[in-house]
Amino acid sequence: MEQKQIVRQMMEFNKKAFDNSFSAMSELQDQTEKLMMNFLDKAEWVPEEGKKAMQDWIANYKKSRNDFKAAADDGYRKVAEFFEQAEKPQAAVKKKK
Repeated sequence: MEQKQIVRQMMEFNKKAFDNSFSAMSELQDQTEKLMMNFLDKAEWVPEEGKKAMQDWIANYKKSRNDFKAAADDGYRKVAEFFEQAEKPQAAVKKKK
């Protein structure tokens, strides 16, 4: 097995591990959000400004979470493109033989 293929498989494994971990983290955050919002809806002693601040915080972390995922996906896409470009010359050499 060539080194490039090994590294490519390692990157694919890394991406799957990242995607699974990110998905689990997102689910945990979403469940925590639901729990917190249920609590805030029932807590009459929490002022509206506090509830609004929590909703703003939730919106910000969701946006940041999505931005982080997009940046990571873009990075993995660029690495995959690099390996595709690196394998093209080798494929052409193998066809000539």
